Amino acid sequence: MKSTHIIILVAIAVSIGVLLMYSVDFSTYDTIGSAKQKQGKYVHLIARLDKTQPVIYDAVKDPNYLSFYAVDSLGSSTKVIYHNAKPAELDQSERVVLKGKMQGDIFECDNILLKCPSKYKDDKKQLEKTVTQTNL
Repeated sequence: MKSTHIIILVAIAVSIGVLLMYSVDFSTYDTIGSAKQKQGKYVHLIARLDKTQPVIYDAVKDPNYLSFYAVDSLGSSTKVIYHNAKPAELDQSERVVLKGKMQGDIFECDNILLKCPSKYKDDKKQLEKTVTQTNL
């Protein structure tokens, strides 16, 4: 093989490696405390809705403004502002994943993922009923 062919193959291999590195999401979940230390940087928070604080959303007045308080697993709390429509199951969700940036003491969120494990739990009686019917 010519040395130019070897150089071209190595360059292609390096290019593929670089593309794969940038395509993988290396983000980790942060706490509210660590997100406050990373002011202006994009982070993912796992938290729950603080039901002792009001959820501010008025679909008639401003359908693209939602404000609520979130509490992480360490007990830290922050105000969250989301400039989009309120997710339908937000009040029933046990946990939320918030993607955005800390701006001072306020978390500016641009994406909310709801975690509702109760939707995925099997009802034991229903499962036993189904198993019994299939065995008949």
